[in-house]
Amino acid sequence: MNYREAEAYINDTPRFTKKNTLENTRMVLDAMGRPERRMKLIHVAGSNGKGSVCAYLSSILTTAGKQTGLFISPHLVDINERFLLNQQPVSNEQFLEAFEAVMDIVHDLLREQPEKFAHPTFFELLFLMGIYIFDKNHMEYVVLETGLGGRFDATNVIEKPLVSVITSISLEHTEYLGDTYELIAGEKAGIIKEGCPVVYDGSRQEVEAVILEKAARMHARSYAIRPDMYKILMNTQKTIDFSMDTGYYLPMDVSISSVAEYQVMNAMEAVTAAHVLDAGLTENDIRRGMEQMRWEGRMETILPGVILDGAHNDSGVEEFVKTARRFQKDNRITMLFSCVKEKDYEGMIRTICENLDLSGVTVTEVESDRLVPAEELLQIFRKYTTQEVTAIPSVKEALQFALRSKGDGILFCVGSLYLAGSIKSVIRSKEYA
Repeated sequence: MNYREAEAYINDTPRFTKKNTLENTRMVLDAMGRPERRMKLIHVAGSNGKGSVCAYLSSILTTAGKQTGLFISPHLVDINERFLLNQQPVSNEQFLEAFEAVMDIVHDLLREQPEKFAHPTFFELLFLMGIYIFDKNHMEYVVLETGLGGRFDATNVIEKPLVSVITSISLEHTEYLGDTYELIAGEKAGIIKEGCPVVYDGSRQEVEAVILEKAARMHARSYAIRPDMYKILMNTQKTIDFSMDTGYYLPMDVSISSVAEYQVMNAMEAVTAAHVLDAGLTENDIRRGMEQMRWEGRMETILPGVILDGAHNDSGVEEFVKTARRFQKDNRITMLFSCVKEKDYEGMIRTICENLDLSGVTVTEVESDRLVPAEELLQIFRKYTTQEVTAIPSVKEALQFALRSKGDGILFCVGSLYLAGSIKSVIRSKEYA
């Protein structure tokens, strides 16, 4: 089997389906010799910002000279992006080796214990491959991003993380996690382990109450991060400088490469978690790691005047709007939009149209069996804006049209990380080289 065949096999494995029990994942880890127990683990859950927090922590640790693995989801273009070794994606050869090693164990268990063991789902398989890769490459620290939820997520088989982080929580995946902030918070708080500290977004009282109750039961020290703990010093179209004073550690000034103020909360959670780790990190290590972090698909300038943001739910879109409104003061704004079907895409579109003065919109379709037809998105936009809306199903053709339409203004590409990945793939193709 080659790399492409392995990738195709994984992509054909069910993604959004009933999860197996955590015991199912443990059976594979047992056969692997429980390699995750040899790693210093940081576990991150949440609705928005968890990928950014993971990236900040990985950047801090790598910049400080620590051997650091990072497991994230989803990927934007190449599936290898889910496994980073000291900030670099694994090679095709390492990916294939991990796939074959894990699948050998899976086939053995299916043959030997068919009544107890089930084939791993898409995410479970990738998580197990990640553990193999990090162990094979002797990663001392490993930052793990949960897939969906927390309590029953495959990553929650880890037993004693150095620190758990819970980022902001919104009403997403309600069919799986519950339809209230409290219920979703309960699922995310499932990653809190006995005696292991937790850093969390304390912006919502109902969420905080759930996290604190679980932390108390697990005898876990808790560190709340709130908006009143930072002050913006400078916000340009490339960076944000801010001061933070959480009360847990000495105040410090931090600079991040982002135009989106919502990243400040994520940055503060990462900085606090870096302190809690007790990994011998200096303030300079933390500052340099924060400054050097680059996170694709999150308010990322991908071409002159073209900004890509993977805002993919109500809260993400609300934060996107706050940032975009700063740009529209001095720029003509156009948009390329797409979404997947389990999101409240009408609510997202309504929020965008009610808060931004758009000069034009192009809607397209992501490459997924969960796509929303471009024509349906067009009809919804027309309910909330009188500006021109154009439906072009092909992402490549939609991007070309949107680029021609933006003029000397700014084009925002928003609505889904799947869209972000498709656009990055188009831009990396030969005709854009």
